[in-house]
Amino acid sequence: MAKLTATALRSALSRPGVHGDGNGLFLKVRSDKAGNAGSAQWFVRIQLDGKRRDYGLGSSKLVSLADARDAARELRKAIKIERRDVLTERRDQAAAMTTFCEAAKNYHAENEAGWKSAVYARQWLASLENYAFAKFGDRPVESITTTDIINALSPIWQEIPETARQVRNRICVVLDYAHAKGWRSSEAPSGSGSLKAGRGLPRQTKERQHRKAMPYETLPGFIVELRSKPSYGRLALELLILTGARSQEVRFARWTEFDREAKLWTVPADHMKRGKAHIVPLSDAALTVLSKAEALRQAGTDVVFPGAVGDPMSDMTLLKVLRDAKQPYHVHGFRSALTDWAANEGFPDAVVEAALAHKTPDAVQAAYRRTTYLGTQDNPGGRVKLMNAWGRFCTSKAVKAEDKT
Repeated sequence: MAKLTATALRSALSRPGVHGDGNGLFLKVRSDKAGNAGSAQWFVRIQLDGKRRDYGLGSSKLVSLADARDAARELRKAIKIERRDVLTERRDQAAAMTTFCEAAKNYHAENEAGWKSAVYARQWLASLENYAFAKFGDRPVESITTTDIINALSPIWQEIPETARQVRNRICVVLDYAHAKGWRSSEAPSGSGSLKAGRGLPRQTKERQHRKAMPYETLPGFIVELRSKPSYGRLALELLILTGARSQEVRFARWTEFDREAKLWTVPADHMKRGKAHIVPLSDAALTVLSKAEALRQAGTDVVFPGAVGDPMSDMTLLKVLRDAKQPYHVHGFRSALTDWAANEGFPDAVVEAALAHKTPDAVQAAYRRTTYLGTQDNPGGRVKLMNAWGRFCTSKAVKAEDKT
């Protein structure tokens, strides 16, 4: 006998607790933090072979009382008369709908709090976004095969081997996680099997391959080319070159990090590889880039170089600028170009290492060296002089070209 009427249902929805309708159908109303009625879910309680289970039927906002009764009746018939394993059927349906992208994001959300830093957590997901999601992110995680993984890794396996190995391992972690969740019938392919170098994937070069850097002598001409067609990607790459920053530091930069009057950029700790805040002196050339970016500034976002929807742009955007310009170099290589130029100009190694936010390799020096080489506005330090000289060098041809027009 049904107990809930339309009036009784409205009353039940305002009172936290479990409200019965009869024949095993219940409405569970949760309480919010203030103790008031919150969300409400239908469920049906069914006993079979001496075991009692509760089966969810959906939110009261989406499932009416009449629909909940019909669903409860069909479920009782399926379990008690047709003897179907409804829980297994539901798991199979969920598995069929769970994509690799969803599985990866679920794993990331559950585990990122335990990782060593926010930077690592962001890099972990970004590597899959860049190299796996485009290949099979929207496909059911159950359908991902060894061949799919090899096809995703092949374009980067020799070019950026360390990153490729990380992506391979993270793909396998997601697949194992999906298997544990019941979204996938098998574990990931073994790293010692077909995904091992020399089997499904070719052997990688044993020697460590440094990322190919543009010779610093050609940089002034490249800056001229960058400025020929303004875009967020080109401006971001130019600021990266002029500051010696890493890709993520530039891509995640927000306007609040810059003090243009003091000519300083304070990169927050969670944007840095080592997890420590870093102050970057801004040359006149770097300030010019920021002025151009401000002219293109999008409403509703504080990101200096936003992507399509206002979020930070992808790492691939910067690489694409180089590839569109027919340049065979890597984005990270511009830090090497700065190092080579600085050595040729006679700047102390310690100043250059501090500018690049490198860890001091000597433990004793690290313990006693306290200077940041920034100096003061009246007496600029070595890093300020380094960035100003580097900015003048990089933009020397661009400034001459602009003076002629």
